[in-house]
Amino acid sequence: MRTVSPSDTWVYALRLPHDPRAARVARMTVRSVLASHGRPEVLDSVELLASELVTNTYLHTNGPASLRLTALADGRLRVGVWDSHPRIPAPFGRPPLDYVPLVPTHADGSRGLRLVQEYADCWGGVSLCDGGRDRRAGKLLWFEVGG
Repeated sequence: MRTVSPSDTWVYALRLPHDPRAARVARMTVRSVLASHGRPEVLDSVELLASELVTNTYLHTNGPASLRLTALADGRLRVGVWDSHPRIPAPFGRPPLDYVPLVPTHADGSRGLRLVQEYADCWGGVSLCDGGRDRRAGKLLWFEVGG
């Protein structure tokens, strides 16, 4: 007789409107999902980085965004954020030339993508446009932690 046990892999997806509260909703979702799956070791990093990426979608696009949390079989957690703008920002392009420099201590912002370099184990991005005129397909930025 076989016993069925819950899988260690799972996926959660959340569609976010173009709204200044989207980052807060993303943080609350990350906290709830990771707590329910017993992943406290990555909670702070994932919450911070997901919030930064969702904030950037609000600041730099005019459309909705999506957040996807995926637990991979090897224990890593992949977080993806989709938005409607096709440009891939540093550091999500091709390393090592796509590096985000340190921000002066007196600067008001521009630290979010640098945090990805510091706290994520790996990251990447892909433009979902076909190279034609339809740029609405946007991009997907992702990072992985844990494992």
